[in-house]
Amino acid sequence: MKLRAQSRILSHVVLLVYVVIVVFPLLFVFISSFKNNTEIFNDPWGLPSRLSWDNYANALSSSHIGTYFVNSLYISIVSTVTTILLSTAIAYAVTRMKFPTLSKLVLGLLLLSILIPPASLLIPLYIMIKDFGIYNTPFALMIPYAAFGIPLTTFVIAAFLKSMPTELEEAGIMDGLSTYGLLGRIVIPLTMPTLVTVFILNFIGNWNEYILANLFLSNQELRTLPVAVVSFADKFNMNYGALTAAITISVVPVIIIYGILQKQIIEGVTAGSVKG
Repeated sequence: MKLRAQSRILSHVVLLVYVVIVVFPLLFVFISSFKNNTEIFNDPWGLPSRLSWDNYANALSSSHIGTYFVNSLYISIVSTVTTILLSTAIAYAVTRMKFPTLSKLVLGLLLLSILIPPASLLIPLYIMIKDFGIYNTPFALMIPYAAFGIPLTTFVIAAFLKSMPTELEEAGIMDGLSTYGLLGRIVIPLTMPTLVTVFILNFIGNWNEYILANLFLSNQELRTLPVAVVSFADKFNMNYGALTAAITISVVPVIIIYGILQKQIIEGVTAGSVKG
């Protein structure tokens, strides 16, 4: 009993240390966003002398962070939703439809695509986007983001579908539901915790992506937030207060989405272990 209590205390200490490691950089950036360069260099760990929103005003007005924010939000949401819709359809097909050989072939190709480093595809992807005439358009990012997210998302959804009983789907078929009806009325509602989890994973990956966004969007008005934040430093001659304000703005959507969908995310992560 004593050993169990000590083990529990040790696990709590480890978790507390992990929380501090994760939260401290965010807290440091947030506090620094209210300081000027002099305060940041003279007292980097201290609180700001006054609560000033000047850095946020500079970030939103002078550097058009608001426009880049909307661009990132639009591209990330559209590409993430596309990934989930296509992945759900693929996962349902390989787990429910009776094509054993074809299902294994599809899963094998998806597994192979996961093993290919995305960086090795930059040159052919650039040529394809140029040939298709979508360079310098949101589709230049939406299509690659959706394509790169499909393999892992499909595996996660397929794993959940394999553990889900088929009785409700069979009842739906007896009631005359089509394949799309089964997906819309039965499968998607039951897999919602898992879908929310993969939505967050894909959204964060798309939101933070820099290489493709910098390579395929040269138009300033179409640039996404990660590219804008990197170029932000040169534009403001290393105004660290304004830079940390821009970083804080870029973190806000992820925190809000996670806060709203926290319950569904936890259910999605634990669904496999509960059903297994």
